[in-house]
Amino acid sequence: MRARRNILLAIVCLAGRAVAAQAPQADVLLLGGHVLDGAGNPWVRHDVAIRGDRVVFVGSARDARLSARDTVNVSGLLITPGFVDMHSHAEFETPHGRAALSFLYQGITTAVVGVDGGGTNNLRETFEGYVTAGIGLNALHYVGQGAARGAVMGAADRAPTAQEMEAMKAYIRKGMEEGALGLSTGLFYSPGFFASTDEVVELNRVAAAYGGIYDTHDRDLGAAYQGIGYFNSTKEGIEIGERAGTPVIFSHFNPQGRHNYGRANEGARLIEEARARGVNVMAAQHPYNATQSSLSAYAIPRWASVGGQAGMVRRFEDPEIVKRLDIETVEMLEIRGGAGKILFVDERPELNGKTLAQVATGWGLPVPAAVRRILRDGNASVMNLELYDDANTRYLATRDWMMTCTDGRTPEPGREVVHPRPYGAFTKKLRWLVLEDSVISLPFAVRGMTSLAATFLGVPDRGLVRPGFYADLAVFDVARIRDRATYENPHQYSEGTVHVLVNGTFAIRDGKHTGALAGKPIVRGGKVYGRS
Repeated sequence: MRARRNILLAIVCLAGRAVAAQAPQADVLLLGGHVLDGAGNPWVRHDVAIRGDRVVFVGSARDARLSARDTVNVSGLLITPGFVDMHSHAEFETPHGRAALSFLYQGITTAVVGVDGGGTNNLRETFEGYVTAGIGLNALHYVGQGAARGAVMGAADRAPTAQEMEAMKAYIRKGMEEGALGLSTGLFYSPGFFASTDEVVELNRVAAAYGGIYDTHDRDLGAAYQGIGYFNSTKEGIEIGERAGTPVIFSHFNPQGRHNYGRANEGARLIEEARARGVNVMAAQHPYNATQSSLSAYAIPRWASVGGQAGMVRRFEDPEIVKRLDIETVEMLEIRGGAGKILFVDERPELNGKTLAQVATGWGLPVPAAVRRILRDGNASVMNLELYDDANTRYLATRDWMMTCTDGRTPEPGREVVHPRPYGAFTKKLRWLVLEDSVISLPFAVRGMTSLAATFLGVPDRGLVRPGFYADLAVFDVARIRDRATYENPHQYSEGTVHVLVNGTFAIRDGKHTGALAGKPIVRGGKVYGRS
């Protein structure tokens, strides 16, 4: 009797094991892809399995007898880690902003925001909002030097008092304690422009105490009016990080203006000399020859913007100041190629899609007078065409410390002319510099868009296709990778992106948005906000 019972128990155990063996071991299995792991290695044909929000297997699913609830044939397609937008103006406050389609269709799964010195220190509230409403991308935030200075000193052009300096440090400290990556600056813009190098170093030391990063839109990329020049601006950016003890990233490194065509190697040499002496300094780029900023930044000297909008408009009423502005506005625009190279990408229909020269002619006004008329009603968004040199862009793409960014804000399709970069910066770089001109290899380009970025940001478990890493993944048809957005017709999603997974969830599947909002806010150190 006992022997019979033991036999029955053995049969039950074997049946249980058989059922367990047949149960899916993964949620999603990407079958037969060409895996670029993100580390710079050549692609290898592998299957990739995902359970929850993590990659759990890379290899031959058949040999491992691995099964999944959802098996997707990606034979012949390229699997990469999701791309990291190192300098982004992605906005998550509106439905189209939260969806982040223009970014997802490039393979971007993570955006670094709070840039150009504008990052808030109220990050807990910001992150809670992301969790409540949902976001399409992962988001990491800087706290901004410009935001700190503006909160404490307004648009004052002077050194801070001791009390004001302590208040700015407290602003930065709060942001760091709530998870900021580090300190961002926009020293080209007001009010960041009014800070001295020493002042920024002192604020950056607050970020350094928390292991933070220094991210800079530096003071003069080459087209600043009466500026310090591209070379000295690069030196200042490195100095601020080196003295404070933080890594440094130049937000979008590329010298501006025709007088700097062919001179990218000069700034690159400064970065490489700093790296040789142990400074962790890197940069990001986008592949377009136009910038996007504001009309006041490009056409009004900084002394005239002291006191903010109200102070600037008051100066427009002074005939003597207007005489000076007539001269200096023209001089500022000449550095940028003239009024014909300033294209409005603004909500005002009387401006949108026209150049500053066309607007001034249509109004029958000299260009400086047209600038002041526009700015009386508030600042205007503009592009500066042909400011970057393609040869400089190509050279910088070959540097092993170069990453990629969109420098783009979330576009609202059909509403306005915008810069094409939030639709195509990554895919344009892949198409132009990898697939067409072979300036860099595909593994090298993907490394800069993924693992190099994640490592620099201190995010330890993203940026590679590797078991244990978060399943932020992009699947491309390499032959079809193409940016479609143009300056004339920007609202066009990139092609060739077949699938995108954010934290293990399909955001794009078979080329179509799933509606998923699977992104997470990520705090300094790489942890998802709210998780222990």
